Amino acid sequence: MNPDLTYFRQLLLQRRAKLQGMAETGAAAARTVELDQTRVGRLSRMDALQGQAMSQEAIRRRRLELQRISEALAAIDADEYGYCQVCDAPIVQARLNIDPTTRLCIACAEQSEQNG
Repeated sequence: MNPDLTYFRQLLLQRRAKLQGMAETGAAAARTVELDQTRVGRLSRMDALQGQAMSQEAIRRRRLELQRISEALAAIDADEYGYCQVCDAPIVQARLNIDPTTRLCIACAEQSEQNG
């Protein structure tokens, strides 16, 4: 059974728009922390640095997700969406509903996790 490509394209485009909106608001939090040491204590600076590190990780994850979305959209355009990249078997629609960017069927994903 082939996945509904129109539905998944729309879903992916919506996810991309949401992530791009989040990227704009998260950029400010990831900027270099510059605190006046004479007015701010060491713990406040550590909190600020931790917040910065968390924001940078969130940005990294958003970029990765945006890349996966772009790859999924390209697969839709190439009429290759919904097929495992390893064994070329169809990926069940329930799996695509959970993660529309997935590129592996359940069997290949499990094998990949076991091989670490």
